[in-house]
Amino acid sequence: MRTTVLITTLMLAMASAAGGTAAQQDLTDAEAAEAVARYRPAAEEGDADAQFELGDAYFWGRGVAEDEAEAARWYRRAAEQGHVEAQVSLGIAYQYGHGVARDGGEAVVWYRRAAEQGEAYAQCKVGDAYARGRGVPQDEAKAAAWYRRAAEQGDAYGQFYLGVAYAHGRGVAQDEAESAGWFRLAAEQGHLDAQIWLAAQEGDAAAQFELGLDYKLGFVVPLAEAEAEAEAVTWFRLAAEQGHAAAQFNLGGAYAEGKGVAEDLSEAASWLRQAAEQGHVGAQFDLGLAYWDGRGVPQDESEATGWFRRVAEQGDATAQFNLGLAYELGRGVPQDYAEAAAWYRRAAEQGDVRGQINLGVAYANGRGVPQDYVEGHMWFNLAAAQGDDLAVQNRDDLARLMTPEQVAEAQRRAREWFDSSRNP
Repeated sequence: MRTTVLITTLMLAMASAAGGTAAQQDLTDAEAAEAVARYRPAAEEGDADAQFELGDAYFWGRGVAEDEAEAARWYRRAAEQGHVEAQVSLGIAYQYGHGVARDGGEAVVWYRRAAEQGEAYAQCKVGDAYARGRGVPQDEAKAAAWYRRAAEQGDAYGQFYLGVAYAHGRGVAQDEAESAGWFRLAAEQGHLDAQIWLAAQEGDAAAQFELGLDYKLGFVVPLAEAEAEAEAVTWFRLAAEQGHAAAQFNLGGAYAEGKGVAEDLSEAASWLRQAAEQGHVGAQFDLGLAYWDGRGVPQDESEATGWFRRVAEQGDATAQFNLGLAYELGRGVPQDYAEAAAWYRRAAEQGDVRGQINLGVAYANGRGVPQDYVEGHMWFNLAAAQGDDLAVQNRDDLARLMTPEQVAEAQRRAREWFDSSRNP
């Protein structure tokens, strides 16, 4: 199955604002360098605030050359004195390997120190660690407890994940009303995933689809794979039954692959058809494959090429190649080498390796186009540049039939095509 998905990502704001502290963001480079010179002596004398500022300066390259290792060293000096923001920044450094070796356990140590001082972001990070078993043994009850501490301070991320915990009974007793209450609090602060969750529960098809994707891609809850797939199918079905094309496509894919539901190729084809008839390109392509191979529907190459044509006419290179192959072989359409070459060309011009190789073969053999070794070599060369071994072999075999001047001209054309494709 080809998967076309819209991915919604969750991002946490770092404790230090992107681009440095608020004070640093407002400074010119010269002013930032002067600021570093002013607070470096205080940092070296042990002032925790100055040490944190100096760490931020090195992390973001404000007033000094960017140096993550030096940043981590100054964060540590401040963090060891109990500086909350430095503790969070050092936790981030260990979690992502900024200036120190990546170490989930050490990241949790520093997040916990900040969390115990009441820092909500750090409380959420400790909750995440327990929820996913990263740096600490997985413990859903402890995860929920840390999310609660952040949530009760009004942190939207903590509120959302406490809502998730209640929705699934992860570390707390399952309670839909309690879950909805925390989602609502997070949603009122603009938390996108909380808003999606509430809308999905209220029957909004687009939100149900988004929530299904979140489960499918593991964005929301660290469920076991089979459990997450089943939950995704639940939400895809709710949206699909309301006519949501992308949800129908994903539900068809779930049935085709047996993920979250028992494999059922007939049911897969049914949902793909519903999405395809609404113009969903991925569904149209996969329905074409189903008819080509007879998976869930009677094999019908004519029907398959009809669906491939719809997708090819929308510019999909793989469908264009498939349609070219159908014309070359006379499968589902009357055999027509010229039409085959035309579709191979459309795929090849988009950089499709198979289209480039088959167009090269067409020119080398004069099949559907006038025989032209130079043009054939050019297309083989372009495919070879993408690492295709067959293209390399075809190019080298054809070169033995060409004069040095012809090879040079083919190479020139390939370079010219490559340059024009990079700078249209």
